[in-house]
Parts: sequence; structure tokens; C-alpha cells
Amino acid sequence: MIAMAIAFVVTLAIGVPIVFALGIAGAVGLYALDLDLITVPTRLFTGMDNFVLLAAPFYILAGEIMNRGGITERLIRLAGLITRGVPGGTAYANVSSSVLFAGISGAAVADTAALGQVFIKGMPKEGYDKNYAAAVTIASSIIGPIIPPSVIMIIYAAVTRLSVIDLFVAGIVPGLMLAGAMWLVIFLQARGDRLPRSQHRVERHEIMVMIRDGLLVMGLPALIVGGTLMGVFTATEAGGVAVLYALAVSWLVFRTMDWPSLWESLKRAARITATIYLIIAAATVVSYVLTIGGIGMMVQSFAAQFAGNPTLFLMALAAVLLLVGTFLEPGAAIVLIVPMLMPVTASMGIDPMQLGMVVILTLTLGLITPPVGVCLFVACRIADSPVMPIFRAVLPFLLVELGVVVLLVLIPELTSTLPALLR
Repeated sequence: MIAMAIAFVVTLAIGVPIVFALGIAGAVGLYALDLDLITVPTRLFTGMDNFVLLAAPFYILAGEIMNRGGITERLIRLAGLITRGVPGGTAYANVSSSVLFAGISGAAVADTAALGQVFIKGMPKEGYDKNYAAAVTIASSIIGPIIPPSVIMIIYAAVTRLSVIDLFVAGIVPGLMLAGAMWLVIFLQARGDRLPRSQHRVERHEIMVMIRDGLLVMGLPALIVGGTLMGVFTATEAGGVAVLYALAVSWLVFRTMDWPSLWESLKRAARITATIYLIIAAATVVSYVLTIGGIGMMVQSFAAQFAGNPTLFLMALAAVLLLVGTFLEPGAAIVLIVPMLMPVTASMGIDPMQLGMVVILTLTLGLITPPVGVCLFVACRIADSPVMPIFRAVLPFLLVELGVVVLLVLIPELTSTLPALLR
């Protein structure tokens, strides 16, 4: 395992893409354990051969269609309508847009890229600091993978064999808590008119149209969750239904989708799906090597130190995952780590929904922190600003988001109640 770790760190350090770094590390680990390298292609296929993962490309495509269909602008205008006229109104609208956009994209990077083009470039025109505008956009982007639908939750369900819809429902409260925590920070920062008032202007006749558009957009996550809970279709089938709904809304209602846009959506969804699948496949090889190498015994030994205190164990686990998330993509980290955690946490009586939300949220926070925070670097490119000034502006938001993680650890009911009620 040491040889595998060295291979992974070295390949990452010299700039090898993470999927190839994982694959090379897995091959090195197999060789060090004197195992047949034919295991590599076998495990690559096994990692992707999972029915639950079929849902991912559908949700990704639905999000791409809705985004290219002009949905982002409508969500931003609706959020601006809600928060206009108050100090920091556009900052509130930024967070609110992430909540609404989360029901479409399910991915933090997509949130940063789409909303960043509007808010990071637009907020300075109202008097906001450019780095602050980027910070709000980055910090709120992690709401995307928490509020359903969520691609990372599909990966988690595929690894753990848990219900996708249970995970979706479990993410609603934590996602809204993240938004509430960010609104609190903005409220404190805006006291005494220290943040500009929103300059968003809406004509009276536009209000009902904006509300109608917003309800149509939010119909997508409602259709996914509601239809699945009522047994109309499975979570995977819901992805196909979501694509049809996205096409109908974008093409027939908003009339903003055409054949070239649809083709671009298909191509981009295919690229994103291929990337996710390759990372999962490569991480499966590494996970296999870790299992053969006895990592499960090490995890059990670590957990034994917290016997009788699952809360303290979850706190320690969250701290470890925060560190892991700063270096490793969340999907890969879940494939590597979660299979080893499930037996241990089950024996400690930890609710699987609570574990899932703690793991997903803490790993996702790594997307907004150096040194490998993808959302952070996307925002830096949009803002044309160095990393550290933006990260300093992110820190107050990051602290309250860590506070949400602590609450999820201390109060299991925040994640387990809704799934239990809806079963």
C-alpha cells in the first residue's frame, strides 16, 4: 500500500490527471502485492457495472438542457425579485440562485461556472468587491450536490446499495441549512449598509411571468422526488423523465432550445459522464488493493478507539474527510473510503443517512479549499483574481458550513427524519 500511495502522490505532483493517477497507483499496488495485473481491466469494468449509475447521465443531461435553455437567467431574476431592496440583496440572490440551481445541476462545479458568469462579473458593478462576489459564489456552490437531484449521491448509493431517493430526501434539510448559514453571514456583513443594496429592477407585469418560470423550473426536482416516492418510477427512470421534462420546458414553453443547443448539451453530458465513470472505475481498482492489503482491519482498529461514542467517531471522521477532500475528487474518495466505513459505522449504530450526508458534505467542502479546490479555481479564472484573496473572503462562509457539518453530527434527526417519514 505504501508503494501505491507513493505512486499516486508522485503522479499527481507531476500533473497527471487524477483518473490516470488512480489507475497507475492501483496497478502499482497490485504489482507490489504480487497480484496478476489482469485484475486491472476486470476491476475497471466492475466499477462501472452498476445499475444505479445509469441514473447519472440522465440527471447530467437534464441539467445541461435546462442550463442551455436559458434557465439560469430566469432563476437569477427570480432570486433577485425575492431579495431586492435590502442591503446585500444581490449576495442573498447569489445564494438563493444556488438553492434553485441545485434542483437542476446537482453539481458544485456546474453551479460555480454557470452562476459565476453572472454574479462574479455583475456584482462588482453594484459596488461589491470582486473577491467577495467570487467568495459568495464559491461557498454557495456546494449546495448543488446536497439538494436533490445530486450526482454525488447517485455514486454514494451505487457504492453502498442504499436507496437513491432516501439520500435525495435526506439532503433537503442539510442543503437548506447551508443556505441559511450563508444568509446569516451576509446579514451580519451587511449591517449598517456595509454591503450595497440590490439594484435589481423588475416591472410589475414581469413578476407573474418570473414566478411562473420559477415554478416550472422547480418542477424538475419535485417531479423526480415526488414521482419516485409515489412509486410511479424508479430513481433511474426518473432521470429519463427529467430529461423529457427539461426538453419540454426549454423547447416548448420557454422556446430557448434548438437543435444545435441540444447537440451541445448531449456532447457535454457525455464528456462529464465519461469523466465520472472513468474516475469511479479507476478508484475501484485502488479500493480493491486497499481491501486486499488489509485497510479494513486498520479502519476497525481506528474505530475501536471510539467504542461507545459514535458522535466523537463521526467528528474525527469528518476531520479526516475534510483533509481528504482537499486533495481528492469527492466521487473517487467515496469509492475508496465508504465501503470500508459502512460495516464499522453499522456496528456503532450510526444511521446510514447521517453518515452519507456527513461524508458527502465534508468531501464536497474540499471543492472550495486549496490546494485542489476545483470550484475555487474556476471562480479565480472568471474573476481573473489570485487564489488567496478569494479564499480569505470565503473563510467566514466556510466556517459556518463547517458548523452545519457539526450540527449534522450532533443531531442525527436532521438527516434521518425525512427519509423515515416518507418510507
